[in-house]
This record gives sequence, structure tokens and C-alpha cells, in this order.
Amino acid sequence: MTSKEQILASIREDRVVVDTNLPSYDNFGMKFENKFEQYKKMLESVGGNTLCIKKEQLDETIMNLYPDAKIITSNVKDFTKVTFDANAQDDIHTLKDIELCVVEGNFAVAENGAVWVKNSNNRHRGLYFISENIVIVVKKDEIVNNMHEAYERISFNSEDAYGVFISGPSKTADIEQSLVIGAHGPKSGYVIFVD
Repeated sequence: MTSKEQILASIREDRVVVDTNLPSYDNFGMKFENKFEQYKKMLESVGGNTLCIKKEQLDETIMNLYPDAKIITSNVKDFTKVTFDANAQDDIHTLKDIELCVVEGNFAVAENGAVWVKNSNNRHRGLYFISENIVIVVKKDEIVNNMHEAYERISFNSEDAYGVFISGPSKTADIEQSLVIGAHGPKSGYVIFVD
């Protein structure tokens, strides 16, 4: 037996590979003890703001945040300060002067501060990106830990084939890594959780 054959035989004798179960990939995302606090921290890190109120306080809270807003649209049934019906407009260009847009979010993601918005009752997708300011209203108990849990909740049907994750106001740092808030979309963004 050559030395090479002796080495290979020794390796074969000492091979201790056994059948080992692979780790589960069911859900390996992060979990948070306080999902609301984690969500708030992440949204603030990207220029957004978070509040938690009773639904009866929605009108007063939003109007205190944006006291000068005159052109206001919304599809949130508990918000009554609407002055402009975006769904009645045929041309999306007529939405360019909207100062405040209040929309319903389906659920929030604590991991990254995003909200899944799938307003089937919103005629224009561009509404989320064309208004000067955006407020997204989400039920307080609708916060998931991570994007794995979020994707499990997303579904579409033939009548309702659009949805988007929104996280705070628009921002860019393309030029010299200087962060600019509101460069090409809403200049401010609030996510308001309601009981």
C-alpha cells in the first residue's frame, strides 16, 4: 500500500459524517418583545413619525399635525375632514395640489418600519406618492415582526392587484450621500395606530 492509499484509508476509517437534520426554514426572521416600540424606532430612523391614539381622536390629531392643510383627501372612514375627492377625478394630474392624504394601511412591519398599503377603494395608485404629506392609519394590533410574516399575509385577487410597502416620507441620498427628505414624494409622513 502506498502512502497515498494509507492516508485515504485512514480518512475513510475516521469519517464520522452522520445524518444531520437541516435547520427549519419555516420562519427565521427576527421577533420583538414590543413590536410597537421597534416599529416606532425604525420609522423614525427613516424620517417618519408614529402616534398611537383612539380612533375618536383621529380628526383632531391629524388637523393638529397639519393645521394649514386645505386640500385634503382620505379613504379612512373615521377621518371626516376631507375637502377633495380623489376617486372622483379621471385624470391623476388633478391630484398634484393635494396637501394631505390620509389612507388606510393594512398592517405594519416592526423590522423595517414599513406599512403594507393595499387600498382596494383607492382609484389612483399615484395618490400615495403625489401628495405633499401622507398619514397612514393602521389598527394598533396589526403589527407583524418581520417581512417573512408580512409576506405570509399578502395576497391578491383579480380585482385588487396592487399593493405597496411605504416607509415614511420620500427620501434620497443619491448626491454626495446627503439625505434629502421629500425630494420626489411626500415631504412628511405619519403612521397613526388606532385602537
